[in-house]
Amino acid sequence: MPYLYQDSKPRLPALPRAARATHSSGKAYKELKQECLRRGVLFEDPDFPACSSSLFFSEKPPIPFVWKRPMDIVKDPRFILGGATRTDICQGDLGDCWLLAAIASLTLNEKTLARVVPLDQNFGPDYAGIFHFQFWQHNEWLDVVIDDRLPTFNGRLVFLHSAEHNEFWSALLEKAYAKLNGSYEALKGGSTIEAMEDFTGGVGEMYEVKKAPDNFYEILEKALKRCSMVGCSIDISSAAESEAKTRFGLIKGHAYSVTGIDKVNYQGRQVQLIRIRNPWGQVEWNGPWSDNSPEWHSISLSEQRRLSQAALDDGEFWMKFEDFKVHFDKVEICNLTPDALEDNTAHKWEVTIHQGSWVRGSTAGGCRNFLETFWTNPQIKLHLTEKDDGQDDCTFIAALMQKDRRKLKKLGAEMLTIGYSIYESPSRDGHLGKDFFRYHPSKARSKTYINLREVSNRFKLPPGDYILIPTTFEPHQEADFCLRIFSEKKAITEDLDENVAIDLPEPPNPTPSPQETEEEKQFRALFEQISGKDMEIAAEELEYVLNAVLKKIKNIKFKNLSLISCRNIISLMDTSGNGKLEFNEFKVFWEKMKKWISIFLQFDFDKSGSMSSYELRSALNAAEGYQLSNYLLQLIVLRYSDEQFQIEFDDFLNCLVRLENASRVFQALSVKNKEFINLNIGE
Repeated sequence: MPYLYQDSKPRLPALPRAARATHSSGKAYKELKQECLRRGVLFEDPDFPACSSSLFFSEKPPIPFVWKRPMDIVKDPRFILGGATRTDICQGDLGDCWLLAAIASLTLNEKTLARVVPLDQNFGPDYAGIFHFQFWQHNEWLDVVIDDRLPTFNGRLVFLHSAEHNEFWSALLEKAYAKLNGSYEALKGGSTIEAMEDFTGGVGEMYEVKKAPDNFYEILEKALKRCSMVGCSIDISSAAESEAKTRFGLIKGHAYSVTGIDKVNYQGRQVQLIRIRNPWGQVEWNGPWSDNSPEWHSISLSEQRRLSQAALDDGEFWMKFEDFKVHFDKVEICNLTPDALEDNTAHKWEVTIHQGSWVRGSTAGGCRNFLETFWTNPQIKLHLTEKDDGQDDCTFIAALMQKDRRKLKKLGAEMLTIGYSIYESPSRDGHLGKDFFRYHPSKARSKTYINLREVSNRFKLPPGDYILIPTTFEPHQEADFCLRIFSEKKAITEDLDENVAIDLPEPPNPTPSPQETEEEKQFRALFEQISGKDMEIAAEELEYVLNAVLKKIKNIKFKNLSLISCRNIISLMDTSGNGKLEFNEFKVFWEKMKKWISIFLQFDFDKSGSMSSYELRSALNAAEGYQLSNYLLQLIVLRYSDEQFQIEFDDFLNCLVRLENASRVFQALSVKNKEFINLNIGE
């Protein structure tokens, strides 16, 4: 069950250098390399073998690929030749332009590049056929080891390659990213910002160009100066338009990198320009300010050199910013820190991270459109205590990421449509129920629900306590998620669903009633008939009694109480310790069970005779004051609900009996531990 439990306690952001080794052997890159050098062999990675399963999961290779090491492809292979630059990225026969656009942006920042692509690797004397790369995944840096066998056809690389045929860092980086996600095919289709975040651990923001703010040029200028990674694309209206070429040489549904922004003096006025790169390494804009356009004839050669302008068919081109806004639709910016691009002041951001899960039947409640289950989603409390400097509000970014969907593609998983809502918190603690959301509107929400890996938005709210509800759009959809909160001032977050609390009353001592009710007289007669003169029944006899009685209750669905369940009931109610129930002990249990039947019917909202598993949290709280963590609730739902997320009464009864037995044991142990501690400190 991949979506059972994620520890959602707030965590500090991962340090970039603290990369965790991921190889199945448990060994790190250096140890694996030294082992190969000692044995005189070239590394072969058993975790990502040179076979079809590493290439595709839903189809056979369209051509007979041959896996070759760089030294078998060229005579003088180099890891990096003349520095890693954006011209080293040329797309092959794989639809991963989104990844390549991110790699091109990565080359613009030497420090960021050196973290993802450790530069102390080569094909020199200590070559052992092993390389490694580092990626950020859900608040953790991972070190991914690969061998250097690459898929080829007719002696040439099939996928990503450099313009220089003997340079291999970009092809090996693509292979490591494919391994991280399960296969090369898993890289087909995506959002540039996804890879940008995996290269930096940064936070992404998306702009619709046609609705961008008036200072959009300044925003992009500041982003590039701060070494943010920037991508752009043109929307498509149908699948048939994907990678269709416009009459201006631009490709629809294709991921481009923004590699520069500048101004030039042209015919006595200043013109804003933006530089774009097509990861194909060819096919360029052919409008004004393109490589061979007449506008450049009016620009001095020194100015052209400053702008790195060259009339080469290398996929990179300049265009007028006004034309960019006309022809492009989306811009994605991955900020290495979430400093506002509209602001001139750099900030030190506080970051907290929550890991969680949406699990069918318990915590996968869907969006606010589905009120009956919306309240069951994970709930995270956000304490905003300090105002921004010189402001009345508190600024924060909430970034919700669904985890591992690309890796799970081979199992049929797709990106889910996700988003979140933010509510002002009431004074009481604990998981908020359905009625709260019925009568209280949200104070803020994600701009949209969308099927991207991450949804992030920037907010300004007054100081106070808020509840953030991360959700999928539809209920019953399962995924793990990572929620990051970036705040300009320290913000305290806590998960409302991680505490386990029990408010059990003391079990009443069975005492004879001065006058028996008609119901008690009927039970006594049945008891005498089954138990005999001692008026005590064992588990087998209790099984007969309860099943006979419960089957007569017409408005609840009931299968059968098992012998084990009845032994658990006796364990709960047997005050004498003889393993049987006396009549007065049974009476106490019967009163308890009548209360449980009443609660079960109360939460059977559709009067179907069974209860939705999404109501279990509230029902258990009403029955015995249980406050359950998401983890415990998910386990219980998995154990007691059916495929339709329904719980029948016998399962509800079993659940309560087991919980109460466990609770009383826990309470007894707590008392003994307290007595032990008191003895040891001399009290």
